[in-house]
Amino acid sequence: MTNETTQKPGLMQRMLNKIEVVGNKLPQPVTLFAILIAIVLVLSWIFGSLGLSADHPSPEITEPIRAVNLLNAEGIRQILTSMVEVFASFPPLGLVLVVMLGIGVAERSGLISIALRVFVSKVPKSLITFSIVTAGMISSVAADAGYVVLIPLGAAIFKGMGRHPLAGLAAAFAGVSGGFGANFLPTGLDPMMAAFTQSAATIMDPSYTVNPLSNYFLMAASVPLIGIAGTWVTEKIIVPRLGSYGGGDSEVYSNEFSPEEKRGLKWAGFSVIAILALIALAIIPSNGVLRGEDGSMNPFYNSIVPLMFILFFVSGLIYGMVAKTIKGDKDVAQMTAESMATMGGYIVLAFVAAHLVQFFIWSNLGSILAISGASALQNIGFVGIPLLVAFILVSSFINLIIGSASAKWAILAPIFVPMLMLMGYSPETTMAAYRIGDSYSNILTPLLPYFPLVIVFAQKYVKSIGIGTIISVMLPYALAFMIVRIPMFVAWLLLNIPLGIEGPIYYTP
Repeated sequence: MTNETTQKPGLMQRMLNKIEVVGNKLPQPVTLFAILIAIVLVLSWIFGSLGLSADHPSPEITEPIRAVNLLNAEGIRQILTSMVEVFASFPPLGLVLVVMLGIGVAERSGLISIALRVFVSKVPKSLITFSIVTAGMISSVAADAGYVVLIPLGAAIFKGMGRHPLAGLAAAFAGVSGGFGANFLPTGLDPMMAAFTQSAATIMDPSYTVNPLSNYFLMAASVPLIGIAGTWVTEKIIVPRLGSYGGGDSEVYSNEFSPEEKRGLKWAGFSVIAILALIALAIIPSNGVLRGEDGSMNPFYNSIVPLMFILFFVSGLIYGMVAKTIKGDKDVAQMTAESMATMGGYIVLAFVAAHLVQFFIWSNLGSILAISGASALQNIGFVGIPLLVAFILVSSFINLIIGSASAKWAILAPIFVPMLMLMGYSPETTMAAYRIGDSYSNILTPLLPYFPLVIVFAQKYVKSIGIGTIISVMLPYALAFMIVRIPMFVAWLLLNIPLGIEGPIYYTP
């Protein structure tokens, strides 16, 4: 990525340029994932043959975790017989394809284009970057849909303003993934994390319970801080570094709208309101259609992707019919087919990425590495806040090799929750520390399931883009979020502010 300015780049820019150059010398993403698959298989053979193992952190499980050889007869049978299932069950694959069917109609009918024009014309330019980063964090209430919707939207918004689209993509990616867990609204992540934490806490105190919103105050307060940090990085580092966009027409949107566009947007807006009203009726009553038998919101959380498909498809269809960009069912079929055609590159990447992640899980190498690293940190002898800070850093490192938040916490919670309870820190405090470490390094690891999708989105604007460019662009966000979130957490502890609802900082053994 070149900057057209003649000013000599500073130290940060030179470092990022070097990271980009080195990273882009790596093979293409598909080839790189294939190489990593070969490395994992060979390592599984070596360590499986040597009998490498690690003691499970939970005292209830006496059987150690052993490295599994995936190149023996049993491993090869597992790989071949499960190949189709591993690919088909790769979590991001179905989510992406289903949502893209709806987005294809909304985009090709012209709805998304006019909505962006309205957004750019109404929101002050000084707030657009902050809005994109913040919207990324809030999008986690819709599970992982922010990756599919908001990241390409951020790029499109910046391109529509005549700015480099990769800067908008980076700002959205930073909010969605680097700010993961910070939110004004409760999400499905909260009860899941609380459940693992409570299970680990019962090792020390069998009667201990953890409220799902016990980290809510800290996570909600983190949103504006991360939004400001993400905005500063975008405007002061990323935009100057990327320079002007030379990818053709800047597509600066006009503030003038035709009568057909106005009518189409109005009726599309009515359809969105109607759909949202129906969703509200399905979730607000305790016996609503999208509420569980126990009144939980889990059915709604699990339906967000299909609901987004319906929202985009119906609103795009109505806009197209009113604005006369859709004249019949053939147009709709063609729009959805074209949308799927653009996902060919992602489908190939998803195939190799799915198997890399699965082989890492089957081999147990990630779990063994995580347990060994956590045990080494414990043996160093850190106590109190230094240990919590070190735990955040270890969590962020482990996040580079194990993408699942729940998988890592299932390993780390039984080690650190009881240990810190003995030191006087509550399970809720340890959980908060983990959630911080599990966020900002998301945007640096190719093992993130959605990393291939981000590359595909970026290649829409810069065909030659590689993993090195993405990492070099996202590194300043990761460092900025780490720099602001860790001191905020430490200050929160020192001021003894409750972490959330029933979220104490200290625990009396």
